[in-house]
Amino acid sequence: MGLHPHRDDASPAPRPLNLLTVKLFGELEFWFALIKIVAILTLIAVAIVLIVMGFTSASGYKASVSNLWSYGGFAPRGWSGFFGGFQIAVFAYVGIELVGTTSAETANPPKTMPKAINAVPVRVLVFYVAALLAMMCVTPWNLIQTDSSPFVQMFGLIGFTAAAGIMNFVVLTSAASSANSGVYSTSRMLYGLAHKGMAPRAFGKLSRHGVPGWGLFCTIILIGSALILAAKDSVMGAFTLVTTCLLYTSDAADDSLRV
Repeated sequence: MGLHPHRDDASPAPRPLNLLTVKLFGELEFWFALIKIVAILTLIAVAIVLIVMGFTSASGYKASVSNLWSYGGFAPRGWSGFFGGFQIAVFAYVGIELVGTTSAETANPPKTMPKAINAVPVRVLVFYVAALLAMMCVTPWNLIQTDSSPFVQMFGLIGFTAAAGIMNFVVLTSAASSANSGVYSTSRMLYGLAHKGMAPRAFGKLSRHGVPGWGLFCTIILIGSALILAAKDSVMGAFTLVTTCLLYTSDAADDSLRV
């Protein structure tokens, strides 16, 4: 299903870009998400095993569910820290409206879209809240080191020395997932802006595959150029650009479409 009945079969965008349909976007996101899901479920499973075994670390602390309310209880230093961390956590879900963006190219949206949207809260509880609870059950919150990943620390307890390298790979796939979402959503936002007269008309034309070719082409060029410039100063800067700015930009464009 295309975005709009009008198509431009003579779209000058390179043919490979025409392949970035919602089907390919969903396929890429499936594999990117699968990598993260496997990592998180493995961490939760390891935590459960350590709790059941009554694992005691070299530092002398024991894995137990009671670690959640011991060591000062919940919010031992007040709620300001909770709300400070909460807004950072919420920002991680910026771009969730991409579920709606894909509806124009999804088969049977009335059936598939509610199912996808309703699954979001469950996934947040399982893959975010449950992972945090698992880590704090094994390692008390005040003993978790801030200079390394809690995931790496968890796997390090069982002697898994390759944990750091594997988690770096997981983080890179997360960045790739963010870039994939940014490219997809921004090209579609340009299409919508063009039809509202807020962007050049060329962005409002579709290829024979129902893809906004010019918007997709310009998005990739601009994102690629920005990453090259950012990487010259700092690799971390380029990573931050991929994981935050792309989704923020598409979110801002989405807001302008609602005006």
